[in-house]
Amino acid sequence: MNTAERHDPIDPMRPLRDFVVGMTRLVGRTSDERTILAEGRALLSALLADDRWLPDAYAQAPAGEYRQYLLHCDPLERFSVVSFAWGPGARTPVHDHTVWGLVGILRGAESCREYAPDGPMRVVDGGREHRMEPGAIEAVSPTVGDWHVVSNAMPDRTSVSIHVYGANIGAVRRHMIDAQGAVADFVSGYSVPSVPNLWDRAPSVRAAIAAGPAAR
Repeated sequence: MNTAERHDPIDPMRPLRDFVVGMTRLVGRTSDERTILAEGRALLSALLADDRWLPDAYAQAPAGEYRQYLLHCDPLERFSVVSFAWGPGARTPVHDHTVWGLVGILRGAESCREYAPDGPMRVVDGGREHRMEPGAIEAVSPTVGDWHVVSNAMPDRTSVSIHVYGANIGAVRRHMIDAQGAVADFVSGYSVPSVPNLWDRAPSVRAAIAAGPAAR
């Protein structure tokens, strides 16, 4: 199915809703990280195939800064879905996640430099940096590699990535390297208090009614 076929102007949030349904079924069926990362990658790849579902309000960031927008959190906090908007020049500190995660590029491009723990209170540069283009997906977790620095690879425009984590990531106690080079605790929170409404399907139901029995 091409992107034109996937985009539904009457129900534009359907790709995200389908993703949430798929992830809910997945984490309800298994807690095995390897399985979740493999099957979740396929679900996320489908979500990244067309970027028109993401509301503009959840894709904004000023130059030099990034924003973290919650799109959905599982009621049992087994996973959360977040859009990251990266203004030109935006860059994170060195940080970890402490839970499994999948990161996929929706728009623009990102650069990621990997780091690794070296004892309980030290992190070292892993010496590997890579660029991620739209559709690219990578996994993070304490078992597959959890420390990195992420930056917007586009010098003149905002990039957007979609992240799914194995917890309510905005409330997770995590770690970063502070300005003095020491490991410090942090909790990221979210950039706005609202989430998009995935469940307003009334417009598509009304359209089906208006189209008559043949369209149902």
